[in-house]
Amino acid sequence: MLKTEKQKMLAGEAYNSRDPELLERYHFARKLLLEFNQMSSTEGDKKIGILKSLLGEVGDGVWIEAPFYCDYGENIRIGRNSFFNFNCVLLDDNLISIGKNALIGPYVQIYTASHPLSAKDRIIKDPEERYLTLTKPVSIGDNVWIGGNTLIMPGVTIGSNVTIGAGSIVTRDIPDNSLALGNPCRVVREI
Repeated sequence: MLKTEKQKMLAGEAYNSRDPELLERYHFARKLLLEFNQMSSTEGDKKIGILKSLLGEVGDGVWIEAPFYCDYGENIRIGRNSFFNFNCVLLDDNLISIGKNALIGPYVQIYTASHPLSAKDRIIKDPEERYLTLTKPVSIGDNVWIGGNTLIMPGVTIGSNVTIGAGSIVTRDIPDNSLALGNPCRVVREI
């Protein structure tokens, strides 16, 4: 049986990001994000309602500052009492799972999508010209603090009780109970 482009995307296989089913969800997410990002900070109940329509899972007590950006929304799971500061970007072309009590600093970006490095492998013609996209999920444990302006790359798992220093670029897994920082992000000590 043939897989849909969405099934390919979530399986980490090459997929067509201009597929009508994916574009429909993309446009739905953009509509909700526009509404969310224009709301007053005093409209907490309405904002949570939008997040519950947008995201795959929103635990009790989740707080996301506007502006907030994502691709589809439905591939994002956020545990209870997690907080996102402003200008966070989650490219959820695959699953992004964030545990409870997470503190996500401003300008944090979490990516699940990537492309082949070589242009000849990245750009295909079948029959129209487009680029090849691949995905890997990202998992973040409980009680994690991600410092501002951090990038988390596709396929990374960050354990529980971890602190990631501001400005880090996380390219590999980080074990539980660690302080990690830098570019590339490395564990500097156990906490």
